[in-house]
Amino acid sequence: MSGGPSLPPGATTSPEDTAIYAGIEADVQKLRSLESRSPVEPRLLDETGVEAYIEGSITEIPAAEIEASDALLTALGLLPDDVSLGDEFKKLFATQVAGFYEPETKELYVVSKKGGLGPIEKVTFAHEYTHALQDQHFPEIGGDEFQGALSGIIRTPDGNSDRSLGVLGLVEGDPSLVMTYWAQQHLSPTELLAMVAASSDPETTRILDEMPAILRETLLFPYTAGIQLVLGRQLSGGWAAIDALYTDPPASTEQLLHPDAYPDDKPVAVDLPDGLAASMGSGWAVALEDTMGELQLRIWLEAAGGTAWKSKAETAATGWGGDRIQLLQGPDGAWALVLKTNWDTRQDAGEFATAARATIGALKLAGSVVPDPAGQDVTVVLASRSSERDRLARALGLGG
Repeated sequence: MSGGPSLPPGATTSPEDTAIYAGIEADVQKLRSLESRSPVEPRLLDETGVEAYIEGSITEIPAAEIEASDALLTALGLLPDDVSLGDEFKKLFATQVAGFYEPETKELYVVSKKGGLGPIEKVTFAHEYTHALQDQHFPEIGGDEFQGALSGIIRTPDGNSDRSLGVLGLVEGDPSLVMTYWAQQHLSPTELLAMVAASSDPETTRILDEMPAILRETLLFPYTAGIQLVLGRQLSGGWAAIDALYTDPPASTEQLLHPDAYPDDKPVAVDLPDGLAASMGSGWAVALEDTMGELQLRIWLEAAGGTAWKSKAETAATGWGGDRIQLLQGPDGAWALVLKTNWDTRQDAGEFATAARATIGALKLAGSVVPDPAGQDVTVVLASRSSERDRLARALGLGG
């Protein structure tokens, strides 16, 4: 985002709040072994302010990027036809995010639905203030939390969502560990219980559970996987070991899912042929190109059979080496999609191909799965109709 949204309505800071913020800032600086280099402006934000911030932020994203991301997830069977990605994301952010830091304005927002700074708001501030310290000490890695939450959901035209999610694991894992330590050291048992109760609100949980898995899992992953990565490094090497991660952050979700793969197991660059849109005929264009990564491929494979399929999908996604996906859009709502993947071994490639065929069948997609008999690549082709699928397969040299 350029310039950052203006201060939303409902954002306030009382003298009492200011004193609490100052105390937590001192605690976090000492705990994290990072000194403040510039002041931040904390704000307490009510639900009206959250809605205004989200609306203002969403409008700064090109509509074409939201539409293309929606079309990609729908084509993969990860988003129902009658569900709007933009609407779902706004709902997800409004109900699940407890605070955020805006690096361009140096303002920090804590969401308080009931007003005042209770235990959960204090812990949230410890998390978000760590983001401010990240911005001051590691600005090349930082970024505001709203943009971070978009990683892997609303894609840029020629991006790498998997790499963004890998970096985000560090960006969110670090503050998540800091806030956990801060809560253990500074909240009473009664406050800890109150925080747990507030964070398990039934309505909030229901909204999260009802979200499409691709949105829910992509949002939660950087926190859950990130804190595991950071905790292991911090216990063995202190905070200096975490600081060192910022010089070579995770390059993929694989490196977070399999910590032993970090940092040596780098993603393999996968390229797609030029001119695929032209080969489809008049009126066809590339809507987006991206990298899915192990996490999102696993989520796609899980869609074949829900909970019962989870362990098979996890096995089939393990051994990921790299991938590239391209969505092509044509006249009258026609579309075609190619996903080229690379795997560590031929066995890994075979496991993915088998699972991908099952997913395509379960989701009733017009698609085909073509392993490279001489290597470790597997190409998936999907389309709105079988005729477009076959045309794209021929353009890729896969027959059909």
